[in-house]
Amino acid sequence: MDIIFQTWSWYVSGFMIGMVMLCLIYFGKGFGMSSNLRSLCAMTGLGKKVGFFDFDWKAQRWNLMVVLGAIFGGFVAANFMSDTSNVSINPKAIEQLAQLGIDAPNGKLLPDALFGNDIFQSPKRILILIIGGVLIGLGTRYAGGCTSGHAISGLSNFQIKSLKAVIGFFIGGLIMTHFILPLIF
Repeated sequence: MDIIFQTWSWYVSGFMIGMVMLCLIYFGKGFGMSSNLRSLCAMTGLGKKVGFFDFDWKAQRWNLMVVLGAIFGGFVAANFMSDTSNVSINPKAIEQLAQLGIDAPNGKLLPDALFGNDIFQSPKRILILIIGGVLIGLGTRYAGGCTSGHAISGLSNFQIKSLKAVIGFFIGGLIMTHFILPLIF
């Protein structure tokens, strides 16, 4: 059981992701989390009013199970399998976060300043969450998929649009981290 509870090396988890992708390609499926939002909207009957949601969502049921599995697996991993004693954050990263007013996680996986319950007491932080969520949703739709869909599935299928999207994700992440995030905090 120690092997399961310890942090896995990148090459083990990367190999496992690659095997999943080969299985999906073999069965003619594509991986992506954001496509489930479209399926959920289609399930509610929104397709009668908006043409984008008018499609056979039942053909995508398998992908909804991926989301449920990710939620369940994340809950089990965080509550029953996590050992935060082996989490090591680069001291330089902790120093940069401190300059933004974000304390070190101190044995937690996420800092309370960004992911704690007291974030909902600040109108500024609630607004940041709402605006960020809307921008992520619009960006995902504009890019034709999310980071996991393009970076994992699209690149493994040698799609040029996914390569362009992944390059855009990285450039956007760098701009956000180095220019916009310091202005927000």
